[in-house]
Amino acid sequence: MNTTPAPAEDLIVLGKIVSVHGVRGDVKVYSFTDPIDNLLDYRHWTLRRGADVRQAELVWGRLQGKILVAKLKGLDDREEARLLAEFEICVPRSQLPQLSMGEYYWYQLEGLKVIDQAGQLLGRIDHLLETGANDVMVVKPCVDSLDDRERLLPYTEQCVLTIDLNAGEMRVDWDADF
Repeated sequence: MNTTPAPAEDLIVLGKIVSVHGVRGDVKVYSFTDPIDNLLDYRHWTLRRGADVRQAELVWGRLQGKILVAKLKGLDDREEARLLAEFEICVPRSQLPQLSMGEYYWYQLEGLKVIDQAGQLLGRIDHLLETGANDVMVVKPCVDSLDDRERLLPYTEQCVLTIDLNAGEMRVDWDADF
């Protein structure tokens, strides 16, 4: 592992090292990709925890339940591996696959203004949650929003009417009182 960082604004977080696995320096990884083992398609990771940024190379990885177990090049000691807990696993945005029309990465939705059918600004998408049934957008109040309420909106075809990344907004079918 070396410590040459990639440009921070170009990095997308795809997972997180959560702990060690075994005695040979393997790490347990929580993946944010869908399916979760897609993270193993990326061989070069930028590991980031606060201001600490490192480069790592994936040697191998495997799915184990709802997490991944991964071996990083040059990491052969359990105690050394333990020091990587809580590091985010990032890759450059340019390495992400192109999506089909109408598909979006979560990072593209974060920060969008959310506007209801009456033209009222409900807030901005702060982040998204995976719930199992469908993803949920956490919409937090912002300057000029209708009120100071945080809202949880389903990321479904019934709720999301249009997404305009250039305008930085999403139109939704959602009752502001709900």
